[in-house]
Amino acid sequence: MNRYLYDGPVMEFDRCVQSNWKGETMAASETKARSNLSYQWKKKNNRIASVKITLPGKLREIS
Repeated sequence: MNRYLYDGPVMEFDRCVQSNWKGETMAASETKARSNLSYQWKKKNNRIASVKITLPGKLREIS
């Protein structure tokens, strides 16, 4: 598993709801890391699971 760091905007249904958010996760792939980070943001900001959250910024892999 790799460690990933995200630092960038959060989009909710193609609308920017947070311009700069930082999150970190452990995942096997970049796709799974984005999914984990979206879930973290939803939980922290009281959103239900069906809300479409996208993280368009760059995801960095940390060694």
